[in-house]
Amino acid sequence: MWKKSIISAMCVAVLTTGCTSSSQTAPNSGSAAATQPLTLLPDSENRLDIYQAVPLTADLSSLSANQKKMLSLLIDASKIMDDLFWQQAYGSDKAQFLARITDNDVQKFAAINYGPWDRLNGDKPFLTNTKDKPLGAQFYPQDMTKDEFEQSQFADKTGLYSMVVRNEDGSLSSVPYAEYFSEPLQKAAALLNKAATLADDTEFAHYLNLRAKALLSNEYQASDFAWMDMKNNPIELVIGPIETYEDQLFGYRAAFEAYVLLKDLSWSERLSKYAAYLPELQANLPVSDAYKKEMPGANADLNAYDVIYYAGHSNAGSKTIAINLPNDEQVQLEKGTRRLQLKNAMRAKFENILVPIANELIVPEQRSNITFNAFFANTMFHEVAHGLGVKNTINNKGTVRQALKEHASALEEGKADILGLYMVSQLLEKGIISEGTLEDYYTTFMAGIFRSVRFGASSAHGKANMIRFNFFQEYGAFSRNADGLYKVNMAKMSEAIDALSRLILTLQGNGDYAGVSKLVADKGVIKPGLLADLARLTEAEIPVDITFKQGKNILKLNTQ
Repeated sequence: MWKKSIISAMCVAVLTTGCTSSSQTAPNSGSAAATQPLTLLPDSENRLDIYQAVPLTADLSSLSANQKKMLSLLIDASKIMDDLFWQQAYGSDKAQFLARITDNDVQKFAAINYGPWDRLNGDKPFLTNTKDKPLGAQFYPQDMTKDEFEQSQFADKTGLYSMVVRNEDGSLSSVPYAEYFSEPLQKAAALLNKAATLADDTEFAHYLNLRAKALLSNEYQASDFAWMDMKNNPIELVIGPIETYEDQLFGYRAAFEAYVLLKDLSWSERLSKYAAYLPELQANLPVSDAYKKEMPGANADLNAYDVIYYAGHSNAGSKTIAINLPNDEQVQLEKGTRRLQLKNAMRAKFENILVPIANELIVPEQRSNITFNAFFANTMFHEVAHGLGVKNTINNKGTVRQALKEHASALEEGKADILGLYMVSQLLEKGIISEGTLEDYYTTFMAGIFRSVRFGASSAHGKANMIRFNFFQEYGAFSRNADGLYKVNMAKMSEAIDALSRLILTLQGNGDYAGVSKLVADKGVIKPGLLADLARLTEAEIPVDITFKQGKNILKLNTQ
C-alpha cells in the first residue's frame, strides 16, 4: 500500500490539488521554508521580460451555436489538464506557492514556468528558498535514486501513464494516472462527454467519448486510432498525458496537456499532398536499409490550425508551434501521424523573434532569405520527419524511447530537425515544393537554431539545437565574420545534414545509450562564442519566446 498520510486533506480542492502520496508533495513542503515569502534572485532580474505576450484570438463566426458551447467545455477540460500538470511539474500546492510571491511580475513569470525554475535557463531556480528542480519532476519519490529505480522490479515500471510512489515498506510501485488523479480526471471526462453531445461532426464526437473513457481507464490507444480517423472536423482537441519531456530522469512518464484548435481549411488543403511522399522519402534516407525498414503510413495528415487555448505542458515555458501525434508506435505504423501546424502561434514567433534575430546575427546579403514560408515549411517538415527512421531498435533493445531513456526526446527532436531539412531538399529537387529556394530554407533554419538554442539545456528542442550548431560548425556549414554575423555555406550545409542524419538514425536504431550520452556531453553545450552572440540578442531586447493572453474572455465566448 502506498503512503496516504496527507491524501484526504489534499484531495479537497480538486483543481489545485490532487491525490498524491506524501513523497510526492511540492518541494520544501512540510518545512518552515514552505511558508516563507519567495522573492526574485538578483541574477534573474533580467529574465522577467523574455516572453512577448500575444493574444490568442480567432474568427468564430463560422461556428454554430453548439460548436461555440462545445469550445467553452473543451477549454474547461483543458484547465483541468493545466492543474494536473502543475502537480506533475511542481507539486500539489500551486495556490500556496503563488501566494508567497508578492511581486506581480515575478508571480506572472512563475506561472509561465509552472514553478520556481526558469525553463529557458536550464531549469535554474529564480526564487529564494528554492531547491534545484528534481530531474524526475514529481513523477517519482523525491528521495528515490536512479540506481534504486533501475534495480527495482514492479508493474508498469517504464509506463507512460503512472506515477511511481514509495510503499509503506520502502519499496517502489506505480499508481495509474486514472487512480492517482481520479477525481479531476472524472470531471474532465464528464466535460468531454458533454462536449460530444454538442459536436456537429460525428467522428469528433466519437473521439471525445473515447478520450473521456481513456482518461478513466489509462488505455489511450483506441482514442488515438479514432483521432487519426477524423478527417473533416473543423474543431480539434489534443488532450491528456502525451509528451515525456518533463521526465528528465528517464523520459518515461507522460505529462498532462491540452490544445484547443480551429482548422484552417485553405492552408490544410495546400499541405495535404506531402504525406504521400513519406514512403519514398523513407526509402531514400542516407542510411543503410536496416535503419529504415519500418515504413511510415502514407495516409498521414498535414493540417494547419489556429490555436485558441494551450494548457499544461504545452503552455509551460517555450510554446509549441507544431505537433506530431499520436506517440503510440503501433498507431504510427498503422495509421501514420497527424501533423498540426499552429499557424497563428508560428506567425507570432516569426515576426516577434525570428526576424529580429536574423537582423542581429545573419549577414545582410542573406537576410532576404528569411521568409515565413520557409519557417512554416521547416517547422512542418520537422513534424513530418518524426515519422521517418525507426521507432523500434534493430537489435531487440525495445523501442528507441525505452533504450535511450532521458536522451530519447532530445535526439528525436534533433532527428526531426535534420530530416526535415533533408525532406525539403528532396522535395525542392523534385519540384514538389515550388515556393522559395534551398537557400531560403537553409538560412531560415540557421536563424531558427539561434531562436531555439535560447530555450536552454532543460528543453529537448534547445539541447537538440546545441548539438546541431556545434556539429554544423565542425563541418563548416556556416561561417562567422569579424562583425559576428553568420553566413550559410550551402554545399557544406548539405554535407553536414547528410552526416548528422546518418549519425542520429544509427544511434536510434542501435539504441546506443552510451553513444548518445557522449554526443550530448560533447556537443549539447553552448560554447563561449555562441554564448556571447546570444547575449547580443538579450541586449537587443529580443524576446526569447511568447506567452499567451487566452481564454473565453479573449475569444468573447462568455458573451455568445
